[in-house]
Amino acid sequence: MKVNRRKILWLAIAVLFAVTGAAHAAGGAALTREAQASITPDTAREMLKQGNQRFVSGQAEKRDFLVQVKQTSGGQFPFAAIVSCLDSRVPPEIVFDQGIGDLFVARVAGNFVNDDILGSLEYAARVAGAKLIVIMGHTECGAVKGACDSAQLGLLTATLANINPAVNSVHGNYEPRSSKNTEFVQAVAEKNVELTMGKLRDRSVVLRGMLDKGEIGMVGAMYDVSTGKVEFFK
Repeated sequence: MKVNRRKILWLAIAVLFAVTGAAHAAGGAALTREAQASITPDTAREMLKQGNQRFVSGQAEKRDFLVQVKQTSGGQFPFAAIVSCLDSRVPPEIVFDQGIGDLFVARVAGNFVNDDILGSLEYAARVAGAKLIVIMGHTECGAVKGACDSAQLGLLTATLANINPAVNSVHGNYEPRSSKNTEFVQAVAEKNVELTMGKLRDRSVVLRGMLDKGEIGMVGAMYDVSTGKVEFFK
């Protein structure tokens, strides 16, 4: 009799999620050290997917945030770290239906990483125990549009320069190569997520080592501002 290891793996993940993620969300309680330790990178991804499904379906969990404030006053045990855009339409804790103490979130226009953000992610993973890093872009990104148009505005010019590698890496018959071309903008947004993930591995020895050992996971994602749905990269 052949054993389908993949099915067994996902069954184990589902059981673990039921014990940790679902129980944690249903009770509105903040994660404990023990619950965080039981979560794997795959479980963390599933918890985020389930949370986004609740958000999109209008079935977000009821939470007492003041209770969670008290529960986390002595320590925090988030299960994931999200790098997302500054855009006001993309609040990670809300779109993933998570509570206080569940997520580390780094936000910057264009969801890129620099040494400051990478150092923060090293703290999130190595010190605080987060199991998954998500680099999340979004549709209709103003920062990406600005980079596509080579926008010039004070210090924003230098900020948008971090997205230029993605603009230059998108090839194909995109005309015009500007914010007026929705398909080009989206291609740049997706490429930016991809390159940001590569930069994280290249520049952070700490995170690369943890990724190689399977201690943490990393995944790209794209948030749709018109539907609220998050699509994870394969």
